[in-house]
Amino acid sequence: MRVTPQTVSDEHAWVRDRADVVVPILNDTRDRLGRLFETEVDPVAPEAYRREVDAVFADGEVAVNVAACVALLRDLDVEGDYPGFVVDEVLGRELAATIAGGRPLSLLAQATFHVADLYVDRDATAAEADGNERGAGTAGADDLDAALAAGFQTRLPGWDWREGESPFAVEPDA
Repeated sequence: MRVTPQTVSDEHAWVRDRADVVVPILNDTRDRLGRLFETEVDPVAPEAYRREVDAVFADGEVAVNVAACVALLRDLDVEGDYPGFVVDEVLGRELAATIAGGRPLSLLAQATFHVADLYVDRDATAAEADGNERGAGTAGADDLDAALAAGFQTRLPGWDWREGESPFAVEPDA
C-alpha cells in the first residue's frame, strides 16, 4: 500500500460522500447510547457530518492516518471472514479513535465502535455499494462504517456532558 496526498484526497472524498450510509448508523448509535445512559443526545445532520469530515482531513497528520485506515478496511477481505475478525476489529477501533481525537474521546470512540458494529448489517453494507466499488462485500466494510459512525459521533457535539466547561478544570495560578 502506498499513501500519497492524492490517496488522502480520494479517501476524504469517499468518506465525505458516505454520509447517507454513516449518518443513520451514527444517529442510531446515539439513540441506543442515549437510552442506555438515560439522556437525550442530539442527532447529527448529514451536512454536520460532512463539515466534520472536512475538519478531520484538514489536519494532515490525522488525515494521512485516517485515509490509511479507511483504505485498509475498504480492501480488507479474508477468505471465510471469521479468521480476519481480529484485524478488522483492530483497524475499526483505531480508525474510530483517530477520528475522535485524543483522550478521553479516543477511548470512548473505541468503546462506541463495538456498540455500532453490533448493529451494522454487513449484507446491507455490501448490497448498498456498487458491485464494482472497492470495499463492496469485504470483511472490513461493516467495520469501516461502524468506525466512521463511532468516531464522528464521539467528536461531534450533542452530548450534554460535553457542553460547557468541565467542573474538573483547574485554574492556573496568576
